[in-house]
Parts: sequence; structure tokens; C-alpha cells
Amino acid sequence: MNITENLRIALRSLSSNKMRSGLTMLGIIIGVMAVISMLSIGRGTQASITNQINSMGTNLLYVRPGSTQSSGVRTAEGSAATLTMEDGAALEGLANIVAVAPQVESFGQLAYLGNNTNGRVIGVTPEYLDAMNTKLASGDFISAQNVTTNSAVVVIGSEIATTLFDTADPIGQTIRINGQNFRVIGVMEAKGGTGFMNVDTQVYVPLTTAMTRLSRTGQYRGGNSVSQINVKITDSSVQDSVVQSISEVLRERHRVQFQDDFNIQSQQDILNAASQVTGTLTIFLGGLAAISLIVGGIGIMNIMLVSVTERTREIGLRKAVGARRGDILTQFLTEAMILSLAGGFIGILLGAFIARLMSGIQMGTTMLNTAVDPDSVLLAVLFSACVGLFFGSYPANRAASLRPIDALRFE
Repeated sequence: MNITENLRIALRSLSSNKMRSGLTMLGIIIGVMAVISMLSIGRGTQASITNQINSMGTNLLYVRPGSTQSSGVRTAEGSAATLTMEDGAALEGLANIVAVAPQVESFGQLAYLGNNTNGRVIGVTPEYLDAMNTKLASGDFISAQNVTTNSAVVVIGSEIATTLFDTADPIGQTIRINGQNFRVIGVMEAKGGTGFMNVDTQVYVPLTTAMTRLSRTGQYRGGNSVSQINVKITDSSVQDSVVQSISEVLRERHRVQFQDDFNIQSQQDILNAASQVTGTLTIFLGGLAAISLIVGGIGIMNIMLVSVTERTREIGLRKAVGARRGDILTQFLTEAMILSLAGGFIGILLGAFIARLMSGIQMGTTMLNTAVDPDSVLLAVLFSACVGLFFGSYPANRAASLRPIDALRFE
């Protein structure tokens, strides 16, 4: 029996029970739809985070404090106050370093008239703008004079500007950060992002102002503690030599020999870590959705077993007139594959449609982005085909194994 004849018989058999065939495909449709939509969310989030990190450039180094140890237990990296403004100044003269920008971080409540929101407050120096590859949309950035005089000025992110001022011009207005007045001198250019990575929900104040009025940082070896030192280098190709130079300077200043009290991380390190996390999340979401495909496959097996029972006499007649075991096996496998692939095709269309609907939805400070990749579509198709082949094999083999005389006697 040729392929065309198999398809014709399979379609005629399935169309004779349209409702049952449709309900059987529903499990596959829901499974494929879930796989496509979940993978699109995971891939979209991964792409968004990757773009956010890459937008800062690949020639950045982050010097962070080390960890503390209490009662034999070592805390997380960054918990020790071992970096200072003076450390940042000591790094400025090193070769292949373009800019050095120390910073301190805190969170604050921002308010203007009846509007308020929460945001990340970063104390910076003028070098931050160049070091972090950021731009202003309007106004001015923190100046050296602002840092020297502990000025109560602030540069706000684009999303903060929209939340507090809507369409009004925020330049020159006064907002309150944790109950203290700050004059807005600039608005940052929108860059986008997700969750904690959303730089549009950050505000920037002079480093000294943050230390004395917001973060209340302490002292370390006579210097003013900072949360992080951002270092922009000439090119990523000199990264290893610059890291070595920075390490030597800080070890000498901190008088450490065996255990560094600081940690140096590159932009590529952060990108690799973020990609690993989001990749794992994507696989997890796809795995959860794939469970429904297995349930759909069980439904196919159940219906095919019912079909074998109902068509036992037909199988006996076909074998009696010369049909071989392989013909019967192929016929029932073809029916199972049609159910699976048809359900998979419809599921792909619905999954892509749902992914498109979900793209751009605002979830708190996070913009949900989705991306339907060809490989996820191919994965869904192959998986649904394998489900049909696997769960259709047992009913097909059972039908092919029937003895003609027993099948003809079946009532």
C-alpha cells in the first residue's frame, strides 16, 4: 500500500469521528501552544537582558568589595566595606584605563506633589556618564562642583520622569528623596530593561551627597567607603593586563597578600551569568509546558486503542484479502501522526498569537517581551511528531498483531 492510499484511509477514518478526533488533537494543541508561548517569553527575556548589558559596552570592569567573615562563616561578596573613593583615584593613572567612576547605591522613595514611586538611588561622579556609556536626554549631569559642594541635585531616569511629571518638564523642579529636597538638573535617555536591570528607574545624585545624606557610608582605612568602582578600559583585548594592574594596586593599598578583599568582574562575566540563568529559566518553562504534550500523547494512545477495538473486523477482513502486517501498522501510525502533526500546527499558530499578545505587557517596572524563534517552532513540531509516533506505536502494533481468524470472529 502506498503513502497516498494510507493517507486517504487515515483521513476517512478520522473524519468519520470528527468530534473525537478534534478532542484528541486538543491535548496536542494545548501542549504545543504552551511550549511556544513559554519559550517565547523565556527567549524574549533573555534577549532583553543581553541587550541591556551589551548596551553598556564590553569594555567595562566592575571592582566590588570582598566579603566579611564572622564566627567562621563567610558572607556574600560585596558585604565588606573595603573599597573607597581614594582607591578609585589611585586607579586613574593606570595604563589602558579610560575612566574610573566610584559609586554608592541605595533605594529611596521619590515624590513630587501627589506622585511618588520607588527607585534605585546611585551616588556618582561626572566620570560615570562616560564610564557607563550613558547619555542625557535633557539638562545636565552631575558636575565636579556638585560633588565638591555636596549639592542637593539629582538626575532622574526617563521612567521616573514620566511617573512623577507625566508630560511636564522636570528640569528645575524639586523632588523629595526619602523626605529630602533635591533639584532636578537632568533626565537620562531611555534605555529600557527588565526588573532590577531597568536603568530607567534609577536616579543619580552627587557621590558625596549620597554618602552624607542618603547612604550614610562608613570609613575604611581612613577613606570613604563606596559600593563599587566602575572602570572603563580602552578595549576588551587588554582586560587581563588591566585586571592584573588593578589587583596589584589594591593589594598594596589594602595591605593584603593571601586573600583579596575585593572582586573584579567584567561585563562579559555578567553577560555569561545572566545568559546561564535566563537559559535555565527558558528550559524550565519549556519543560513544564512539555508535560501537557505528554498528556496529549496519552490521549492519542487512548483513542487509537478504542479505534483498534472498533475496527477489529475491518482489520481481519483486510488481512484475509492479503494485507500484510506492515500495511496495518503503517495505517494506524499514519492516523496517529496526522492527529499529532495537525494538532501541532494549530498549536504553533495559537502559541505565536498568544506570544504576540503578551509582548509589551507592563508587569510592574518590567516590560514583558516575547520572541518566537524558528528553533522553538522546529522543536515543537519534532516533539509533537515524536509524541504521535511513540504513543501511536502500541495501538498500531496491537492492530497489526491481530490474527485474521480472531479478528473476523470479533463481535
